Amino acid sequence: MSETSPLDPLALGFLADLGSVRVASDYTVRNYRQALEEFIQWHRGIAGGVAPEWPRLTRDHFRQYLRWLGRQQLGRASVRLRLSALRTFYRYLLRRKEVSEQPVRGLRVPKEERRLPRFLPISDMERLLQAPLEELRRLRSAAADGPAPDPVEWLRDAAVLELIYSSGLRISEVCALRNEQVDLIARTLQVVGKGRKERVVPFGEPALKALEAYWGASNAGQKPSDPVFQGRGGAALSPVRIQSRLKRYLALAGLDPALTPHKLRHSFATHLLEDGADLRAVQELLGHKNLKTTEVYTHVTVERLKAVYAAAHPRA
Repeated sequence: MSETSPLDPLALGFLADLGSVRVASDYTVRNYRQALEEFIQWHRGIAGGVAPEWPRLTRDHFRQYLRWLGRQQLGRASVRLRLSALRTFYRYLLRRKEVSEQPVRGLRVPKEERRLPRFLPISDMERLLQAPLEELRRLRSAAADGPAPDPVEWLRDAAVLELIYSSGLRISEVCALRNEQVDLIARTLQVVGKGRKERVVPFGEPALKALEAYWGASNAGQKPSDPVFQGRGGAALSPVRIQSRLKRYLALAGLDPALTPHKLRHSFATHLLEDGADLRAVQELLGHKNLKTTEVYTHVTVERLKAVYAAAHPRA
């Protein structure tokens, strides 16, 4: 089932509504689109190539789909995402009176796995944050007798890493950040997060210096509406580009290259809580809607305390 199926007008209308009226993030719209395409293709497979007629589908169709998903060895979160997309789609169809019932409601789905977020210890984080400038120094040293490398790319990467860790930003928030959202004097960012919800987040002195070094070396335009972090042609830096550069610096720092930018956000939250920060304050900084989402980081700190206790106490 590698090919995607074209979406029908109802599905396309739902995705348009999701992005413009319901102000879902681009990632949610993308994931829901993929989920609908997959369901349509699955239905074609069991119905001789016929696309689903949404008002005619019954709970049995979705039970059968669930059983098929179970055979695909998907994680619980992936299954829940697919059903969430279908439920949200049917709520849209109900509002528009395209259907008279919600056949996905009441289906038993796997409980969400409670996985503790991975994070970097402070010493590893320090090595990672220094990696772009360390590489730039090595390149300059190697080019002592020739033209020096343009430092902008490495200074930009250093500022990206510093800001993610300093403010706990999502990668999408970093890429969407504009100059007018950065207050260098107050050292705050006006961040637009999930659901277009705005929050003000502080950033530290090292991130400020990294930003000033990057802007000082960059010849890119500095209009208020310009992206803070730019790639080729002045376009906003893409998530894929940040991920690929992060892998490079993780390897240079002797760390696991499989770690994602989101692990820097995990590290931000974990380090704050370990140093006594208030849970609700961390919730606000991260832009979490629900406190339960933030509470997972308290489990991380408790697990670390238990490990220290087990290693150090004679009667553990």
